[in-house]
Amino acid sequence: MSDAPEASWHTEDTVRVLRLSGDWRGHRGTLPEPPPSNEDTAPVRVDASELRSWDAPLAAALWQQLEPGARQQTDVDLRSLPEGLQEILALALGSVPPASATNAAPPGRIAALGARVSAGIALRRKTLGFVGEVLLSVGRWMRGRSDMRASDLMWQIEQTGPRSLPIVALVCFLVGLIVAYMGASQLQRFGAQTYIADLVTIGVVREVAALLVGIVLSGRVGAAFAAQIGSMRANEEVDALTTMGVNPIDFLVLPRVLALLIVGPLLTAFGAVVGMLVGWLVAVGIFGVTPLEYVYASFEAMTLPHVLVGLFKGTVYSVLVALAGCLQGMSAGRSAQAVGDATTASVVQAIVWIVVAASMLTVVFQRLNI
Repeated sequence: MSDAPEASWHTEDTVRVLRLSGDWRGHRGTLPEPPPSNEDTAPVRVDASELRSWDAPLAAALWQQLEPGARQQTDVDLRSLPEGLQEILALALGSVPPASATNAAPPGRIAALGARVSAGIALRRKTLGFVGEVLLSVGRWMRGRSDMRASDLMWQIEQTGPRSLPIVALVCFLVGLIVAYMGASQLQRFGAQTYIADLVTIGVVREVAALLVGIVLSGRVGAAFAAQIGSMRANEEVDALTTMGVNPIDFLVLPRVLALLIVGPLLTAFGAVVGMLVGWLVAVGIFGVTPLEYVYASFEAMTLPHVLVGLFKGTVYSVLVALAGCLQGMSAGRSAQAVGDATTASVVQAIVWIVVAASMLTVVFQRLNI
């Protein structure tokens, strides 16, 4: 068998065959032009059964020879080529858009709907995969094999808990004022001012405080999580952690999730207390309810199931905020615009998740008579 590089075209039935043989290392020659065919898209097969060796110039020459046909969607058979050369050409030719792509008609409604459904399925698969990674990280932490540092957890608790108290107090005060005043004005029409305490206590403790805490945390904490982790991705710090053998989920995501898991019910309890106090101010200062009567009615209405339901909802909403912020941060692109988009998306996603969770939990607890 000769080692001289040779290339020739042959026609077998309707298939044009390019035969390669010999040693092509260091050869800088060009390949012969393919024979004319009655069809512009006649299939092409590369026969490299006698090819001894190859290098990059041969790959470039083959690409130049086959690329026009790939644009015309010609069927090209590369199975006879060596594995490495076959992968290179398949990748190069597969990335070439067809010649008719620029003149193609816009996709129809069915194609557009299919693309949206596929994108939605991919997004949900990505979300479920992220949640699974977080659960695995929690399992490693419980077994003492996590890369999370205790100092990071304490830092996140300090950032998300005590520093959120002023805004939580302000929002719960104002919304509690609205709930108490609007409810009391309606009850006054029936001479039932004594039930103001029941209305405010049950509404704030069971629903309003947890919902307000979740929304406040989505804007203050969830957006910060997305911006921080997104900036680290843009600066390739997340890649550096992976290179050093540190799991980024353990190191970045887990402290934030655990921090909101801890401070969520505490902030909910604090917001509920603020809402009840503003209800006391409205009932006593405006509608003439005696202070002791309001306090007694509040303790009568504040049963243990109401308290536990409110704390559970506050915990769930806080964890959803952490997951949304970290998910968008870990999925952010590597530019300032991408980080900004991830920050916005984290707030929107967290609020949507909170509303959906609130609806589902309310229906479930009502069905269970809790």
